[in-house]
Amino acid sequence: MLRGRVQLTTPDHLRAGDIVKVRSSLLVYLLVVLSAFLVSLFFQPALAWAEGFGPFPVRNFQAIQQLVLSMPGDRAAVLKKGVLDVRVELAETASIFRDQGPQATVAMKFETLRSGVFLRYGATERWELSVEVPVLYRYRGFMDGPIKAVERATTGLSPARNALGQSPYVFNISRGGRTVASGREGAVGLGDSTVMSKYQLQSETTLLPALSVRTAIKLPTGDEGQFFGSGSPDVGFGLAAEKGFGGRWVVYGNLNGVVPTGRIAGMPLQPTISGIVAVEYLWSENLSITTQFDYYSTPFHGVGTRVLDKGVTESAVGFSYRLTQYLLWQGYGIENLDFITGSAADFTLSTLLTYRFDS
Repeated sequence: MLRGRVQLTTPDHLRAGDIVKVRSSLLVYLLVVLSAFLVSLFFQPALAWAEGFGPFPVRNFQAIQQLVLSMPGDRAAVLKKGVLDVRVELAETASIFRDQGPQATVAMKFETLRSGVFLRYGATERWELSVEVPVLYRYRGFMDGPIKAVERATTGLSPARNALGQSPYVFNISRGGRTVASGREGAVGLGDSTVMSKYQLQSETTLLPALSVRTAIKLPTGDEGQFFGSGSPDVGFGLAAEKGFGGRWVVYGNLNGVVPTGRIAGMPLQPTISGIVAVEYLWSENLSITTQFDYYSTPFHGVGTRVLDKGVTESAVGFSYRLTQYLLWQGYGIENLDFITGSAADFTLSTLLTYRFDS
């Protein structure tokens, strides 16, 4: 045990640079929460009560693990009957991995732009239906330079980035000396679509949080050959909770389980669990700041590479701003924490626009 920090021990053992990166990410995460708390004490604008905008709709953006259903972050409250939300999301994810073992070898360096259209409708006062259709574009990207600059100024270049520094684009996974997954640069195609349902079991009270049950099914609409889809359906179940405190703070929690079917690149899949905890500070009725912690277990087991065999731990920080009565703008960034080490996407930057049609 080290004084002044928590050292996490895993079978792969965190390198010193990894520990520094974890500590830096946690420090930024805690500073955002502390800053929002201090602002709430000393610089509060007039506010009677503002409803939270909810957690960010994050998911596991890891290039291969995301082929299995990942239920996005969501609040417990449902839309009113007859209300329709239309959301457009752009998420740019930088992925870089280099892992070589006796069973499998992974070399990946590329970025993926995920463009999603999300429709959500209030079917009854307690029941909400939604559908999402994504389009994926895989290319060499634009974030490598800024990420290198940040790494050089903080922890130093990661081993994977240092090893693949001269390669603008790489995508290859092999097992037993045979390539099982690869994808060409510039590939674009439809991803797997998702149909979701949410039923509110309990509304928020003075003492109790709002609570909802969620279900989801992933439809195999994605291009399996380019690894934009798994080729098989998945089903998911989950719970969502939220509770406001002091008129300005809202805490959200999601817990989900997913049962995948089929195989990916010939590799068998196992059930997964995921969870998020988010804290939102309402600066005004139109603006909020949210910090979020996300965990995803892996759908793979015994592949022989930590990129697939390990889960993902990440933090997200961002804002929500109501541009008009019916138009909401959100933006957030996701940084991998890698408590479990070696599996998370490097960095994700996302922006969303949601327009609400009242009945």
